[in-house]
Amino acid sequence: MTTAAVRRTATKLADGRDFFYFDDNPEYVSGAKTRRLDDPRPLGDRFVDATGAPVAAPQMRRDPLTGDWIPMATHRMNRTFLPPADANPLAPARPGASYSDGEIPDTDYDVVVFENRFPSLMATPTTPLGSEPEPIEGEELFLAAPAAGRCEVICFSPTLEQNLAGVGVQRMRTVIEAWADRTRELSALPGIKQVFCFENHGADIGVTLHHPHGQIYAYPYITPKTRSMLDQAVPYRERTGRNLHADVLEAELRSGRRIIAQSEHWVLYVPVASRWPLEMHLAPKRTVADLAQLTDDEKADLAPLYLKMLQAGNRFFVDPDGSPIEVNYIAGWHQAPVGEGREDLRLHLQYFSFLRSPGKLKYLAGSESSMWAWVSDTAPEKIADRLREVYKDEVE
Repeated sequence: MTTAAVRRTATKLADGRDFFYFDDNPEYVSGAKTRRLDDPRPLGDRFVDATGAPVAAPQMRRDPLTGDWIPMATHRMNRTFLPPADANPLAPARPGASYSDGEIPDTDYDVVVFENRFPSLMATPTTPLGSEPEPIEGEELFLAAPAAGRCEVICFSPTLEQNLAGVGVQRMRTVIEAWADRTRELSALPGIKQVFCFENHGADIGVTLHHPHGQIYAYPYITPKTRSMLDQAVPYRERTGRNLHADVLEAELRSGRRIIAQSEHWVLYVPVASRWPLEMHLAPKRTVADLAQLTDDEKADLAPLYLKMLQAGNRFFVDPDGSPIEVNYIAGWHQAPVGEGREDLRLHLQYFSFLRSPGKLKYLAGSESSMWAWVSDTAPEKIADRLREVYKDEVE
C-alpha cells in the first residue's frame, strides 16, 4: 500500500471564498511549518454589490429543444485576461510587486485550490444550492434556475514557466490527491449532480492565464456529454446487466490495436471512434465511479502514467527541424454523476488536442458546431501508432 504524504490546510480569502493548500513538502506535511492563512487584500463581501444589495447567483436556462442547461455568466465578461508576468494572480505573493491582488496569500506553495473569483456557477445566501427551476415570462416551456454550483481553480505549481507535464511524479501525486479531495467534498454539497476536474492548456484552447492551472466544476445539472453517455449506458445495462464502459475497456484490451500503454492499475488507449486529431483515454482497470473512490495504490500508479501521457502528446508533432511541439490540449476527468446513473458510468480521462498538424488547428465548422455531427481528420489506429512511437516508459 502506497500512501501519499500530503497535508491539506483550509482557510478563507478576504472575500470569504474557500482556499486550500495541498502540501507535499515534508516540513509542511509534518507541521513544522505552516502556510500563511490570512489574506490582507481589502476585498468586499462577494455576495454584496457596490450598492449594498445582495448578489444573486448566475442564472441558467433550459433549452426546450435539447433539454440542455445554459448558464448565463454575464459577470465574467471583465475577468482577468492574459496579464503580464508581474501581474499573475495565480503566482505566490511577492512583496513589492506592482500587482497586489493575487489569489495566493503565501510566498510559496505546492498545490492550491480555491473558489474562482469569476465563477460561472455560484450559490449565494439568497440563491442556495438545490434551488428549483421556475418558468420565465409565465411560459412553462421556458425554465430558469440559479446556476447554483461551484467553480474552483487548482494551481499545479508556483512557477509560471512550468507546466503540468514537467512537475514530477511527487507533485503529480499531490495534484491527484487534491482532485480526489475536491471531488469528495463537492459531491456532498446539496443540489450538485456531478463534478468535473479538467485542464485547458494553451492559448489556442482559450486559456486566459498562462500559469499552470486547471479547474474543478460542480454542476447543479447533468451535463450534455454525460447525459449522452447515460443514453447509451442505461439501456445497455438493462439489456445485458453489464457496465458499458467496463465492457468497452475490455474490448479495447482484447483488440490491443489502439492500446498505448498499461500499468498495474491503468490503461492508456486511443478510443475506437476518436474525434480529435490527437486523442487519448486513460481508464482504471477496476470499475470506479470517481476520483474519490481510487485507492492509494491506484493514485500512486496513476501519477507517472499521467505525466508520460502528457509528454507523449508533446512529442506527437514535430517542427521541420525535428524538434517536438508542445501541443494545446484539454484533459478532463469524466466521473459518474452523484446520484442518477452513478452505477452506469465509470471514471475515465479524455485528453485531446485541437492541433491537426504543425501550425494548423481543427476548427469546428458547420457539421460539428451546428449539427454535432463529427468528421474525423484521421484514423484512431494511425493516432495510436504514432503515440506508441513517441511514448516512453520513463517520466522525463
